[in-house]
Amino acid sequence: MIERLEDLTGQFADFAWGPPLVALLVGGGIFFVILSRFSPYRYIGHAVGILTGKYDDPEAEGDINHFQALSAALAATVGMGNIGGVAVAITMGGPGAIFWMWVSALVGMATKFFTCTLSIMYRGRDSEGKLQGGPMYVIREGLGKKWHPLAWFFSICGLLGTLPLFQANQLTQIIRDSVLIPMSVVTPEAHFGSDLITGIILTAIVSLVIFGGIKRIGNVAATLVPFMVVLYVVSVVYILITHIDVVPYYLSLIVTDAFRGEYVNSESMLGGAVGAVIIIGVRRAAFSNEAGIGTESMAHGAAKTSEPVREGLVAMLEPAIDTILVCTMTALAILVTGVWLNTDLDGVTLTAMAFSAGIPVIGVPILIVCVAVFALTTMFTYSYYGTKCISYIGGADKKKFFNYFYVVSIVFGSVATIGAVINILDSAFAMMAIPTMISTLLLAPKVVKASKEYFRKYDSGDFS
Repeated sequence: MIERLEDLTGQFADFAWGPPLVALLVGGGIFFVILSRFSPYRYIGHAVGILTGKYDDPEAEGDINHFQALSAALAATVGMGNIGGVAVAITMGGPGAIFWMWVSALVGMATKFFTCTLSIMYRGRDSEGKLQGGPMYVIREGLGKKWHPLAWFFSICGLLGTLPLFQANQLTQIIRDSVLIPMSVVTPEAHFGSDLITGIILTAIVSLVIFGGIKRIGNVAATLVPFMVVLYVVSVVYILITHIDVVPYYLSLIVTDAFRGEYVNSESMLGGAVGAVIIIGVRRAAFSNEAGIGTESMAHGAAKTSEPVREGLVAMLEPAIDTILVCTMTALAILVTGVWLNTDLDGVTLTAMAFSAGIPVIGVPILIVCVAVFALTTMFTYSYYGTKCISYIGGADKKKFFNYFYVVSIVFGSVATIGAVINILDSAFAMMAIPTMISTLLLAPKVVKASKEYFRKYDSGDFS
C-alpha cells in the first residue's frame, strides 16, 4: 500500500515539477530582480537593522514583531529541508544540485521581497474580523473577486503542503537509527514499532505548543531557532576545518557538476542529466527556503508593521540564511567526509554519517539535538500556516479542526517512507506556487512603486 502510494505520488510530483514550474519560479525571480533593479539587495544592511527592533511599532496591527516573524518563518525553513533535504538533493542530483539551489536562493531573495511586501500591503480580515496575511488574502484584496478561485486553490493545496510529514519522518528516522535500534538488528517490525511510539510522543509535544496560536509559536521559535542555527553552523565549521584540504575541490565540483550532471540519479525531459540536476536543485531549494511557495508570506503577514516594504526586506534574508549558508554547510559536510558516495543511505541518515565521520563520538548527538529542535519548530510553524488555510476556506472557527488533523498526521509521517512523504509535499508545494507566483507577478508593479517611495524616505533620513 505504502509502495503504491509512493509510486503514484512520485509520478505526479515529477509531472508537477516539470520545466513550466521551474521556469515560473526561477524566471519569476529573475523578473523580480530586473524589475526592482536590484534595489532590495542594496538595502540588506537596513534589513538587518530592522531586526534590532529600532523600527518596531507596537501600535501597528499584527500579532508579532519583525524578529519574531523572521524567526517563525525561519523555524519553518531552517529545518529538515536543510539537513535531510540537502542529503536527498545530493543523493538524487549529485553535487551539482547544490549550485542550482544557490541560484534559486539568490533569485528567491527577490521573490520573498515581493511576496512578503504584498502580504502586508494586501492584508484582509478573516470571518472573525482579525487581520490576516498570505497569498489567499493578497489575491482577494489585490486582484478582486474574479481571481477568488485562485485563492481557494492555494488554501486547499496549503492544507496538504503544511502538514509536518517530512519533519516527523526525518526526526523519527534519526532517533530510530541512532538511538533506539542498532542498524545491525533493524527489521520491518522493529522499524514500525519504534516509529509509531516516536510519532505518538512527537504528537504530544507539538500539541502543547500549537494550540497556543502564533504568539506562542513566535516566542518559542525566537528562543530556540537562533541558538540551534549557531550550534549547527559551529559544528559544521569544525568538520570543514578538519577537512579543509578538500573543501576547494568540492566547491569546484559543485559548480562543474551543475553543468555536467555526472552524478545525477534521475531523468528529466529538460536537457537530460543537466536538466535533471537543475530541476532537482530548484525543487529542493523550494522545499528548503519556500521562496515563491506562499508559506513565507503567511508568517510575515502577521507582523506588527504599517510599512509593507520593511517586512519584504526582512523576509529576503531567509534564503540567504537558509539555503546559501545552512544548506551549503550541510552539503559540504556530506561531501568532504566522503559519505555521499554511499548510495545505500538517504535523507538525514546520510547527514548523520557525515557528522559521525567529521566529529567522532559527539557528532551524532549534536546532530540529533539540532534535528529535534529544527523539526519541532518547523512543525510548530506549519500548524499556523494550515490553520490560516482552513480559516480562509471554512471560517476562523474551523481552525481547531485542522490542528486535530495536523497532530494525527505526525504519526503518519513517522511511519511512512521518505519517498512517499517527499512526493506528497513536493506535489503540494508545486500547486501552492502557481497562485502565489501568478498573483505576485500581476501585483509586482505595486511593490516597485511602494519600494521606491520607501527607499526615498529612508535615504532622506525620514525613518531615523
